[in-house]
Parts: sequence; C-alpha cells; structure tokens
Amino acid sequence: MNTPPTMTPRAGPLRKPAEAAVEKIDLKHIQTQIEVVESGYEFLLAYAAQGREDDLADGRARSTLTQMDMAMGSINEMLDTHGSEFNLVIANDIPKARAAIAMVLASERLSSELVDNLNASIHVRCVLTDLFILSEALPVKRPV
Repeated sequence: MNTPPTMTPRAGPLRKPAEAAVEKIDLKHIQTQIEVVESGYEFLLAYAAQGREDDLADGRARSTLTQMDMAMGSINEMLDTHGSEFNLVIANDIPKARAAIAMVLASERLSSELVDNLNASIHVRCVLTDLFILSEALPVKRPV
C-alpha cells in the first residue's frame, strides 16, 4: 500500500524579509499595475453578466484583457528581479493567468460565457489574491 507523501514544515527564517524584497521596487509603478489588473477584473465581471455573444460592438473587453496581460507582465518583471519567497510565488502564478488570458484573446469572439469562465479560472483568481496580499503588504509612503 502506497502512503501519500507528507509535507514537512519549512524551518528557519525567510530567505529575504518582505521589507528587503520591496526596497528596490518602484512602489508607485507596481501599485498602478496592480490597479490595472484589479479594475480590469471588475470590468470583466460586469461584462460576463451582460449575456453578450461577442465583443464586436466596442472591443472594450479585448482591450481590458490586453491591458491586464501587459500589467501582469510588468509586475512579473519587477518582482522577478527582487525575489522574496512571496515574489517567487507570484512569479510562478502570473504566467499561468497570462496563458489563460492569451487563450481567450486568441478567440475570434469574446462571449460573456467565455469571459465568465476566465473570471472563474483558478489561475486568474490566484493572481488577484496574490496581488491583493502584495498591495496590502507594500509600504505606504507617508507625506513628510
């Protein structure tokens, strides 16, 4: 009888403290890119609820997806060069969400149903959660 592998807890301190991981990141730029992804997702939720057969009337869904993809790529580039353990998690998750977005963008028509399924994708939701954690953990610049 095979026994399932067990997870052993990681011992010791984090490789890089979170504050060291964000010291060299352009906080304003990354927060702007996170906002692009989050607001894009909100737009796509509304789009999915509209019962559209395609996006030919205005193309906003396709434009939103393209902007989200570019923002995720930008975030990944920034975090990839400043690797805390959590940044590495995000760097692992973003390519999966971008692959799902690319698949949807390759479609001739963006129906509400297709966008709804993208919204439900665990990969997209995972990145949104990662980015929420990151944005909440980023240091806030206070006026002097």
